Amino acid sequence: MEVDLSGALMSQFKKVKREYEIAKGKKNESIAKKKALECAKLLREMAKYDGYSEKRYLEKAKRWELVANNIGGVFNPSKTNKYKLTKASGSPNKTGSKTKGDDVEDEIDRFKNFVKNNLIEKSTIKWENIGGLEWVKQLMMETIVISALQRPASIQPWKGILLFGPPGTGKTLLASACAGSLEATFLNVKASSVSSKYYGESSKIVSALYEVARELHPSIVFIDEIDALTTKRSDGVSEASRRMLSTLLTELDGFQDKGSDRLILTLSATNTPWDLDEAVLSRFSRRIYIPLPDKDATKAIIKINTKGIELNVDLEEISERCVEKLYSGRDLKNLCQDATWNMIRDVNKDLYKMANLSYNELKRRKLKTRPLTNDDFEEAFKKIKSPLTKSEIEKYERWGEEFGG
Repeated sequence: MEVDLSGALMSQFKKVKREYEIAKGKKNESIAKKKALECAKLLREMAKYDGYSEKRYLEKAKRWELVANNIGGVFNPSKTNKYKLTKASGSPNKTGSKTKGDDVEDEIDRFKNFVKNNLIEKSTIKWENIGGLEWVKQLMMETIVISALQRPASIQPWKGILLFGPPGTGKTLLASACAGSLEATFLNVKASSVSSKYYGESSKIVSALYEVARELHPSIVFIDEIDALTTKRSDGVSEASRRMLSTLLTELDGFQDKGSDRLILTLSATNTPWDLDEAVLSRFSRRIYIPLPDKDATKAIIKINTKGIELNVDLEEISERCVEKLYSGRDLKNLCQDATWNMIRDVNKDLYKMANLSYNELKRRKLKTRPLTNDDFEEAFKKIKSPLTKSEIEKYERWGEEFGG
C-alpha cells in the first residue's frame, strides 16, 4: 500500500516557507533562493499524493521556481515584473487578493481549527479515579516519565499503545487519566469526528489532528473504536478510506517526531481487535488486553462509585458475585448507581412530589441518605445484566495470547 505523505509534506512546506520569509526579511538572497527551491520541490512531491489538488500544487511549484530564478528581482522589485514575482512568492498581489497557494494553506488552517474546536477536551480524570488495572497504569506512567527525562538516544518511550478488550472495561478512562494527570492536551477522536462525505477531507483532518498535537504538546491522541477507521482492507473499501488510512499510518510512524523530545502519545481502543488492519497493528508495538475487573479491582471500583456514602455491606460477597456475572467497569458503575437509587427512594418516599418546587427552593434542602446495604445491591443485581459470555471473554484472551504484547 502506498503511503500518503501529503499531510507531513504540507507541514514541512509551511516550515520552509517561513524560513524563506525570514531570509527575505534579512536580505539574504542565497538562503532565500535555496528555500524557494525547497518549496517548489515539496509542492511537486505533494502533487504525487493528492490527485485532487495535483494541478494546483504543480502550478504553485512553477511559481516558486520562478521566484528562485529571479531572486534578485524579489529583493529589487524595480528590476523585474513586480506583479509576477509577488504572485509567485505566494504573497498578496497588487489587489491584495490571495493566491491559490494561500488558499491551500488556508484550507489546512481550517482543518486545524476544526480539530481545536471539536476534538480537544479538558480531562479532570486522575490515575486514582481508576480502580484496578495497576500494571497498565504503571506502563503508561512509565511512558510519560521517560518521554520527559534526559536519556540515551536509544531509550525511547512508546509512541502508540492499543487497548483492547470487552466494552466498558475502562479504556477511555485510562486515556483520560493519562491526559488529566499530565495536564496534557487531550485529543479525543471518534470515527464520526474524522469521517467526511467529501473526498480527501478525512485524510486532511487526520493530518491536522497530528499537526495540532505537535503544536500543543505534550499531547495524548485517543482514537476510540479505531476499528471503525481501520478495518481490514478489501475490494469494498473506498479510495477515500484507503487514503485516510494511509495518512493515519504515516502519522503513527511519527517520522516527523524522530529525534524530538516532545510527547505525542497515541492511545487507541477497540472492542474487536481481530478486525484491525495488519498495518495498523504493526504501528502499535504495545497491545494491551484490558480485561474484566477481578475481585480486588471490583472492590476498588465499587468504593470509587459510592464515594461519600457509607457501605454497610459484605463487599467480599458482592465482589465475588460481580466477577461471576462477568460485570465490566461500566456494569459496576450502573450497579452502584442503581443500589444508591434504591437507598434514596427508601428514605425519601415522596421525593418526586418536590418537583413542584422551584430550583432555588430545592437548593436550600438536603437529600436524606443512609448507608448502603446488601438489600440495596440485591435489588440492583436483578436489573444489571452483563451482555458478555464466557466464550466471548475466551476469544479476547486467545487473541491477546497470539497478538498482544
